[in-house]
Amino acid sequence: MPHLETEMKLDFKDVLIRPKRSALSSRAQVSIEREFIFPNSKQTWTGVPIIAANMDTVGTFEVAAVLAKRKCITAIHKHYTVEQWKEWAEGPGKDIIQNVAVSTGILDKDMAKLAEILKAVPGVAMICIDVANGYSEAFVQCIREVRKTYPKVTIMAGNVVTKEMTEELIFSGADVIKVGIGPGSVCTTRKQTGVGYPQLSAVLECADAAHGLGGRIVSDGGCTCPGDVCKAFGAGADFVMLGGMLAGHEECAGETMEENGHYFKVFYGMSSDTAMKKHAGGVAEYRSSEGKTVKVPYRGPIDETIRDLQGGVRSACTYVGASTLRELPKRTTFIRCTQQLNNVFSTETTKANPTECVPAKRQKTDG
Repeated sequence: MPHLETEMKLDFKDVLIRPKRSALSSRAQVSIEREFIFPNSKQTWTGVPIIAANMDTVGTFEVAAVLAKRKCITAIHKHYTVEQWKEWAEGPGKDIIQNVAVSTGILDKDMAKLAEILKAVPGVAMICIDVANGYSEAFVQCIREVRKTYPKVTIMAGNVVTKEMTEELIFSGADVIKVGIGPGSVCTTRKQTGVGYPQLSAVLECADAAHGLGGRIVSDGGCTCPGDVCKAFGAGADFVMLGGMLAGHEECAGETMEENGHYFKVFYGMSSDTAMKKHAGGVAEYRSSEGKTVKVPYRGPIDETIRDLQGGVRSACTYVGASTLRELPKRTTFIRCTQQLNNVFSTETTKANPTECVPAKRQKTDG
């Protein structure tokens, strides 16, 4: 028989962070850098824990060059050739190799290519093993093999949304667990399959599980503004991965096009028709597209967006009295904002009813 969970699960849009008294007099007093010692690789990482997603329009070498200046990470998409990696690492990427992760799938050909890249670019310290469904046994086995082969490389792996699988991946050798199924702006997994999990609750629950084992999580997807990033960090995310928020910039892949006097770039999910036609010759007969293709306004250089994003995080910290990003989860109380609907069929009733805000229960997380 089907099982029904009745406990309420929340998304970023369902909550706000309650302000608290603060001794901070300026945003400049806030440090948003973190230092982590990863449980399996034993490597130490220091920087601003924001990651550009490994999508082929966003996870580019050009984006990495800018984000590295802001001490952020870029998960480089998996479609660069070994030759392109080598050329970049010997040239513009020589001094920022510690700020990128090599992305890979789990097929034999993916593992073979990963080995070639790591041999050609020995300075890489992080691998992003990325699949749509992190619950498969083949995925878990791949993580075990990668950990055995590369014991000192930090492994970021996902995606999952539950405590049990977060723990399983850490026990299997992963250091950072990617959390999120279906929240992305160009992801249609929830509509196409009915599978998913509200992102805020997923972060709260997976962070609790990971921190108990000394592991870390990255909230992947669902952020549409700097406030959502702040909520993800407040919920216990150690890193936040961004795709749509970084799309449309000069450094992103794709041609800038003009239409009726407006400039835009194309942005698409990696399971979309566009991506699969580009990289696999089309959508396989046994599967369906789980992503969409959209036009996003051209937004100019990406550095201004990153600066604005980091400023928003600093500001959130001042509102709750956190002098460091590490303190933010400890000082976060979420207010659940729920629309009270007397008649779900009446649009006018929906608009007329006020919004009621009540404190949300929040799980304790390790900062």
